[in-house]
Amino acid sequence: MPENIPEKAKKSARPQSAVKLFWWLWRDYLRPHKALLIAALILMAIEGSMLAFISRMIQPMFDDVFAEGRVDALYGVGFTIMGIFFVRAFSSASQRILMTRLTQLASAGMRRHLLRHLMTLDSGYHQINPPGQLIERVQGDVKVINTVWSSIATAMGRDLVALIGLFSVALWIDWRWTLIAVVGIPMLILPSLVVQAYIRRRAGHARELAGSISTRLDEVFHGINPIKLNALEAYQAARYDKLIDQSVRAEVRTSVGQAAVPALIDIMTGIGFLGVLIYGGSEIIAGEKTNGQFMAFFTAMSLAFDPLRRLGAMSGQWQMAAASVERLQSVLNEAPTILSPALPIDRPDGAPDIRFNDVVLNYGDHPVLRGASFNAAAGKTTALVGASGAGKSTVFNVLTRLVEHSDGDVQIGGTEIQQMSLPDLRGLFSVVTQDAALFDETLRDNIVLGRDDIDEEHLQNVLNAAHVSDFLPKLANGLDSPAGPRGSNLSGGQRQRVAIARALLRDTPILLLDEATSALDTKSEAIVQDALERLSTGRTTLVIAHRLSTVRNAHSIVVMDQGRVVDQGTHDELLARGGIYADLHRMQFKQSEDENV
Repeated sequence: MPENIPEKAKKSARPQSAVKLFWWLWRDYLRPHKALLIAALILMAIEGSMLAFISRMIQPMFDDVFAEGRVDALYGVGFTIMGIFFVRAFSSASQRILMTRLTQLASAGMRRHLLRHLMTLDSGYHQINPPGQLIERVQGDVKVINTVWSSIATAMGRDLVALIGLFSVALWIDWRWTLIAVVGIPMLILPSLVVQAYIRRRAGHARELAGSISTRLDEVFHGINPIKLNALEAYQAARYDKLIDQSVRAEVRTSVGQAAVPALIDIMTGIGFLGVLIYGGSEIIAGEKTNGQFMAFFTAMSLAFDPLRRLGAMSGQWQMAAASVERLQSVLNEAPTILSPALPIDRPDGAPDIRFNDVVLNYGDHPVLRGASFNAAAGKTTALVGASGAGKSTVFNVLTRLVEHSDGDVQIGGTEIQQMSLPDLRGLFSVVTQDAALFDETLRDNIVLGRDDIDEEHLQNVLNAAHVSDFLPKLANGLDSPAGPRGSNLSGGQRQRVAIARALLRDTPILLLDEATSALDTKSEAIVQDALERLSTGRTTLVIAHRLSTVRNAHSIVVMDQGRVVDQGTHDELLARGGIYADLHRMQFKQSEDENV
């Protein structure tokens, strides 16, 4: 299975038929497992053909055994029928096992590709598409598609062969009886088309509701503490109940459409059987046909009943898959806009300087950076201060190319960031934020992040420098203790120290600190601040801080206001010049005095 998303899958149009669905699946997901698919189809064909052999043996059973009483025919027919059932049992069990493996492999391939593709898309895409909707695309829609395509494959490989074989037996016995039996089938075409369009609409709505339900659950479970603190349990439960009720109605309406086509087939089959019984019965009474011929015909048509119903239901199943395919391909057709250059330049060595030159960035019609310019000296600490909404966090996003600025240029070590490959550019940074992003894995996994080249001595030095070693003895399994969902098993200070240890181990030349100590108590802040000072040594460090006391010792302080850099200098220089920084300092100093009164 290729590691990257297949280009054709990204560009392919919405499939409008089962043939296009199978071509898309074959081209991008099933081809690597073609031997399994071919073997399964052969076994399906064998299983399906056994029904024709069974119906064919009914005539000699009635005419040669029951009517004429031939003992030799009794054993011949008996052992032949037993052999047919043995072959059918083996082929049925084998094809089911092969199809289960094939379906799981195809599902795994689709989910791998979807996740890899989603992770390449820009941050803006993830801001407007809730996680629950994307999870439902990766999990729910893929499951629907694979359930349906495997059913269609089974219908084509087993039921179609069975139907052809059974109708061949029926035609061999009497073509007129066969024609009478199926005379009503063409009348199903128009109703089937109407039902298919109905199912397509209802199935699409059901899939959207499934995504909304996943989104609601994601928000509830991630926001459980605010829900409890604000007594929102009943409110959130009512919102969830509303979605569930809508989902129940959508699924029931979809099932109505799915049930319609097999029901119509039942009606037409009943009419056909009545016609055969009246016409064929008169021929038997007249001695023109034998009982064995009628029973063989009746058995063939009876056995054809279930495959015919399954093939009829296939159109409804396909419409359900089509809705999921469209949702899935709408994701695959999305392409990232922030890309590596065709001929990237090597990233700078050592701790580089950072320069913003008249950088402009808009979110839609809203300007965020309005010609921002500043320098961050190599190997020094530069602080970004200003009111909320001044553009401080946006500077970090532009620097790491999570968003793309529209004008001006950003340089690291004299190289424009667009000239470096994205892996090289982002490999320059370690980031520690106020909300340390920890995974639901062990502390070791959260710090090492998949690297297997870390020796224990180096890791221990990192743990000591980040003060992680201070609290490890209090945990049951030490470094192998689970961090919990989003680090919920740790305190805020402990999470920050784990994030700092991760950054130390990453050992990058540039450090980005975004309010790394703002949510901590005084004792935890002192410990974390000490770890941050060790981390920033020898690195070019950019710090975002609202509390000016945490950045007064920075080598340079950049003052931002409404997307512009309005001043830059040391703490003392900025105080001496007055302006926004002096006003912020005075306000915070007064607030601190009021809190101590």
